[in-house]
Amino acid sequence: MTASPDPADPALRAHTRAERERLADLLAALSPAEWDAPTLCEGWRVREVVAHLTLPFRTGTPRFLAGLARARFSFNRYADTAARRDAARMTEADLLHALRANIDHPWQPPGGGPVGALSHDLIHGLDITEPLGLPPAPTDRIALVLAHTSPRSLAFFGVDLTGVQLRATDADIRVGTGEPVDLPAKELLLTLAGRRPLPAPERTGEPTGRG
Repeated sequence: MTASPDPADPALRAHTRAERERLADLLAALSPAEWDAPTLCEGWRVREVVAHLTLPFRTGTPRFLAGLARARFSFNRYADTAARRDAARMTEADLLHALRANIDHPWQPPGGGPVGALSHDLIHGLDITEPLGLPPAPTDRIALVLAHTSPRSLAFFGVDLTGVQLRATDADIRVGTGEPVDLPAKELLLTLAGRRPLPAPERTGEPTGRG
């Protein structure tokens, strides 16, 4: 795999800001029907995904911990309950404002740092844009997150790369060690995030790549 970026790299913060601006602009152009369209997050419409994206900006630590306790300390259960609740009570304008007003918010997921913040926005952005046929994030932005792929992130999404190396066809990114699978960077990220099934390697006799 290519060298991981420095987690403190100011480019990460710049890309996070740019991604939030990009998503806000796309969301501002959606019709009411598109706000209710399904996404790659099973059971969530666009409005639930945006509610989830903006939850960290709208929820302080005490409220988060109280909600997590009510969900019996299952983050997934808490996230689903909060997204559905907030999507039901907030209008499209409310949700869009929550994103635009927090373009520069310093939130980082616990243990994830700036890379985790960018990854969160990129993956959920793709959850929205892919089903709607909207433009994805720039390849260099996606590659920045892919270059920081770790065993922890793979485990979080339940992805097993045993014997497989994913290689981006449009960026200098390789993840894993084994038989090569070539994908555009966008598809590679969707695969690592559990949104796409892991393709089978094409056994062409090509030498195995190194991770």
